[in-house]
Amino acid sequence: MKTVTGRTDRVVVVGAGLSGLAAALHLAGRGREVVVVERDPGPGGRAGRIERKGYRLDTGPTVLTMPSILEETFGAVGAELSAELPLTRLDPAYLAQFADGSSLPVRSDAAAMTDAVREFAGPAEAAGYLRLRDWLTRLYRVEFTRFIDANIDSPLGMLHPDLARLVALGGFRRLDAKIGAFLSDERLKRVFTFQALYAGESPMRALALYAVIAYMDTVGGVYFPPGGVAALPEALARVAAAHGVTFHYGDAVRTLEREGRRITAVRTAGGDRHPCDAVVLTSELAESYRLLGRLPRRPVPLRPAPSALVVHAGGPGDGSDVAHHTISFGRGWRSTFDELITAGRRMTDPSLLITRPTATDPGLAPAGRQLYSILAPVPNLDRGPADWATEAEPYAEEILAVARERLLPDFEPEFTEVISPADWAARGLVAGTPFSYAHSFAQTGPFRPRNLPRGTENVVLAGGATVPGVGVPTVLISGRLAADRITGAPEQRSRILDLATEEAR
Repeated sequence: MKTVTGRTDRVVVVGAGLSGLAAALHLAGRGREVVVVERDPGPGGRAGRIERKGYRLDTGPTVLTMPSILEETFGAVGAELSAELPLTRLDPAYLAQFADGSSLPVRSDAAAMTDAVREFAGPAEAAGYLRLRDWLTRLYRVEFTRFIDANIDSPLGMLHPDLARLVALGGFRRLDAKIGAFLSDERLKRVFTFQALYAGESPMRALALYAVIAYMDTVGGVYFPPGGVAALPEALARVAAAHGVTFHYGDAVRTLEREGRRITAVRTAGGDRHPCDAVVLTSELAESYRLLGRLPRRPVPLRPAPSALVVHAGGPGDGSDVAHHTISFGRGWRSTFDELITAGRRMTDPSLLITRPTATDPGLAPAGRQLYSILAPVPNLDRGPADWATEAEPYAEEILAVARERLLPDFEPEFTEVISPADWAARGLVAGTPFSYAHSFAQTGPFRPRNLPRGTENVVLAGGATVPGVGVPTVLISGRLAADRITGAPEQRSRILDLATEEAR
């Protein structure tokens, strides 16, 4: 593994999102002096929070998986996840709701899920689910340490016996076809393939190796912290500060000072100068390359993932019959992905992620109120340009009407907050999408933008645009991989895989 050359005693991390906080904790735990510079007034990045009329909204991720990675991140400085951010395991992880009126509680416990599938679709599908679960677990064990949780310097770095195992497991087949080898019920296939959209692909095109995302939530489980997902970066920043990391909020980085191929200091818009021996850039890829004064060398441009419109709505009600997470599937499936990814159109029959965080933490809303967050995938601004300044509110009304028809018939919102691709774009996110670049084959693993960019000796990238990719667990890993590029990897790292395997049992 290639690493930064020369001294690395003082490191400046640009950005206090999840990847930057993870990098800061790992670096601090390895004895480096760490300074974090963040343009926003506090930590979080995409995993932020808005407070309105007594409601506390997560503006970014709402699904939290793989607590073993969180445990390792806190443990980098000797802190314990259970003490800093106790998690509630959601059961069910999701409620899957289908257009024919049927529904399935998706549980991570093997016996409970087998019983649920048997009741939902019969004994043959229950047996197929058990075979699928075994395959997902084997896929994860082969894929995680070698291809997700590791720095790979070039495609040649993939030439390892685990690559042959991944091929033998069918990891390079199409996701939809591979899941179809275990399940024939089209509704069940959706439960284990919709995660492809997180990777910016349709299940019909995504590689089967991305079934590892289905492993993370349907086998590993889904969790929720008190205070919402935004409590995670707050806890990471609090622990980092307690272990010597210095934070400078509300000041954007303007330039990087150079001496030859080395960055010697970071300068901010506010006029501060932070000397450094190494830099971790977690800013958007275009901004990182602007600071570096170069562009990546790629034969074809990077393709962004689809975006999303999110409607946060609060109001009176009991809500006890609504799960924490509901995946509400429309009748369309292949057509939905064609519209979003190929045609650049909004879904004519939308599939939605409806989250009720007050199911687990009632304190996120005023007394007697419920909070719902409704996520509707939409095309990114490159694929489907739209005047979201005028179209966001009307489309939000449409999506809210669909959610009320399917799941929330008696809900009368007293408050709404809409986040559209225009809002993501205003924060500098590529093509107005919070999901960065799609995980096509040409944008996966060693073909994704490298975290050790050419042209400098002491700069490392972290975040969803680089390796290993998009998602809370993976951006936390990207921060640790960035730290490894600076300090070298610790000798023993097998415990995280052991912990994750225990979670699956």
